[in-house]
Amino acid sequence: MLVIGCEAEDDAVIVRVKGGVDSSTADDLTAHLTAALQQAETHPARLLIVDLQAVDFFGSAALNAMLECHEKGKDAGTSVRLAADHDQVLRPIQVTELDRIFDIYPTLSEALQRKAQ
Repeated sequence: MLVIGCEAEDDAVIVRVKGGVDSSTADDLTAHLTAALQQAETHPARLLIVDLQAVDFFGSAALNAMLECHEKGKDAGTSVRLAADHDQVLRPIQVTELDRIFDIYPTLSEALQRKAQ
């Protein structure tokens, strides 16, 4: 089961994802990410953080959703950061070498504290 929440805080728009992201749930994630990006475009910080710490499965469909979000954010001038510190999320990202593209932080607080790169 996939649970996604989105909220605008003072420093960023934050999407919290819990559960497994696979081909049957990726469309739901993509819809939430698209809405969050639109919200982040008008946020003073122009920052979207996707908190993946509670994700227990991160398949190829999840990678595609995150890559699409990253690209749309880049095109709109909005920074997209990921918060994740466990192999279920990090390993697929590393194997596909998307860690060269994504800004990944081990915790949500670290993602919030880092200045734009």
